[in-house]
Amino acid sequence: MTDVGARFGPLSLGAANLGNLYERMSDETAWAVLETAWELGIRYFDTAPHYGLGLSERRLGAFLATKPRADFVVSTKVGRRLRPRPVDAPAGALDTAHNFVVPADQERVWDVSPDGIRRGLDESLHRLGLDSVDVVYLHDPEEYRAADGQGGLDGALRPGLDTLAALRDEGVVAAVGVGSKATPALLASARTGVPDLLMVAGRLTLLDQSAAEDVLPECRGRGIGVIAAAVFNSGLLTSSEPGPGGRYEYAPVPGDVLARARAVAGVCREFGVDLPTAALRYSLTDESVRTVVAGSATPGQVRDNTRRMAAPVPDALWAALRERGLTRL
Repeated sequence: MTDVGARFGPLSLGAANLGNLYERMSDETAWAVLETAWELGIRYFDTAPHYGLGLSERRLGAFLATKPRADFVVSTKVGRRLRPRPVDAPAGALDTAHNFVVPADQERVWDVSPDGIRRGLDESLHRLGLDSVDVVYLHDPEEYRAADGQGGLDGALRPGLDTLAALRDEGVVAAVGVGSKATPALLASARTGVPDLLMVAGRLTLLDQSAAEDVLPECRGRGIGVIAAAVFNSGLLTSSEPGPGGRYEYAPVPGDVLARARAVAGVCREFGVDLPTAALRYSLTDESVRTVVAGSATPGQVRDNTRRMAAPVPDALWAALRERGLTRL
């Protein structure tokens, strides 16, 4: 396997926003987000069919078509395929049930069969306009549902990873992994020994370190690189003063979580660090983390994240958070 992780910088771009996550984004803004990321040195871009029913892949691919292929790393995901909705589906509906403001003219179908994964990757390559991607992740295997209504992690993980391993062995992709927000799925994935990378979504943050206890040690022991995603926990940690109107885990923030966020923000202030900077940098304190994948809805957010990634953060801050029982790392 090519050491793809060696090509990551500390900050990478997650492309869910390019799929109109939460709100509409114009093609012009999407291009400006990507152009700003490129100008600031970001070279790893992550997307998925799930993001805007393929819109994220199409926008990202159109941009990357203007760049030398050897100059960037791109990943997408498999396990969910897209197909046209039945003809009797309601006209004009939006995909807001999945938090994407795009026409619901397609539906997601779980398919972790060898043929389904290979077809899914081919479909993603078509939307991206690329001959290859560098990394393919099995996407949210814990949510898998078979056509007969059965499913779950056991039904998705082993067959899915076996096919990804075959694609890697054939040289179709350089690296394979699993992307999930469920620590049992991440731990089970690591224990198979198949993944090169695990994308840990929202479970290695200032508010949720549930991946730290078992997942990170397993990754260190097996040489699996960790990609930290959703480090702002759906937006709550993007403000230096978290408020009750914030979003946490795609939903309104619970009171106890808000109180903890405010406590963390208070410690950050003591050390002259704003909360979003600490949130962005926190997961990199573990040696297994290769990069932080952060989404951006505007070019300004890309610039802010790049600036924060370069800002000095004293080790004493992390020690204080641990000592006060607010973090594990």
